[in-house]
Amino acid sequence: MRGLLFSIVLATSTLSLFGQTTIAETLKQFNDESVPYTYVEELTNLDAFVLLDTRAKEEFEVSHLKNAIWVGYERFEADTVLTKVAKKDAPIVVYCSIGARSEEIGEKLQALGYTNVKNLYGGIFEWKNKGHSVFDPEGEETKKVHAFDREWGKLLKKGKKVYSNE
Repeated sequence: MRGLLFSIVLATSTLSLFGQTTIAETLKQFNDESVPYTYVEELTNLDAFVLLDTRAKEEFEVSHLKNAIWVGYERFEADTVLTKVAKKDAPIVVYCSIGARSEEIGEKLQALGYTNVKNLYGGIFEWKNKGHSVFDPEGEETKKVHAFDREWGKLLKKGKKVYSNE
C-alpha cells in the first residue's frame, strides 16, 4: 500500500509543492527509516558490499555505482535477488536516486530474510554530489546521472543531469 501511495505522490507532485530543497528534507517526507541508512562516507570499499540499484532500467543504463546489480522498483522480482545473492547475511546496500524507492525494496529484502540490508542515504545523487564516480553500461566512468525529472533533479548538484536515456 505504501508503495502505491509513494508512486502516486511521486507521479503527481513536485519537490516545490512539498517545499523540499534538500535531500534530508525530502527523505523526512518520504521515508520512515525502516531500513537503516548507510552513508557515502561509510562505503570506502564498494567490493565489500552487494550493491542493488532499485531505479528504473532507463536510469540504471545512464549510470550506476560500480558493479551494482539492477533489481528495479516497479518490476522488482524477488527471484532475481534470491538467485544473485544466495547468502542471507551478505552486506547489501540498496540505492535509488535519493533513497526513497530503495527503502521499499530494502523492506522487501528484509521480508525475504536478508539480515544485513542498508539503504544508501541520499542515493546516487548524494554519491555523485560528494564527488564519487558513476559508470555507464560498458563500465566506463561517466559524468551523467539520470535525474528522474526536473524537480527531483534539483537535488543533484554535480554531474551531468539526464532526463531520458540520451
